[in-house]
Amino acid sequence: MKPNMILLCAALAAPVAALAQSESTDGQGRSLMEEGARLFLKGLQQQMEPALEEFEGFAREIGPQMQSFFLEMGPAFKSLMDEVQDWSAYHPPEMLPNGDIILRRKVEEAPLDSAPDLKNETDL
Repeated sequence: MKPNMILLCAALAAPVAALAQSESTDGQGRSLMEEGARLFLKGLQQQMEPALEEFEGFAREIGPQMQSFFLEMGPAFKSLMDEVQDWSAYHPPEMLPNGDIILRRKVEEAPLDSAPDLKNETDL
């Protein structure tokens, strides 16, 4: 079993272990609730193990590439995060045919109830 899986199982099993150490109400060891929780966690562990092993292999495979990406793009991303205060003011990024990526700012529409002030305007 992998170290990550052991930590996950230990974290999930901690409440069950605490219950198992306390005396049960019937005096015969584990109560039905404790036994049910133990079996549930054991089944959960068995069901999750293949997926976690697959994810670990994926992380091991892609890890060096992600590290390289963050080393190269990290400073540029940080400067972008410093410049953009509110991401909700922008449309989703668009990629142009030439490969450029653009961020368009959303245009705020003027309220419909405000009409322009034409008092000081003259006709030409």
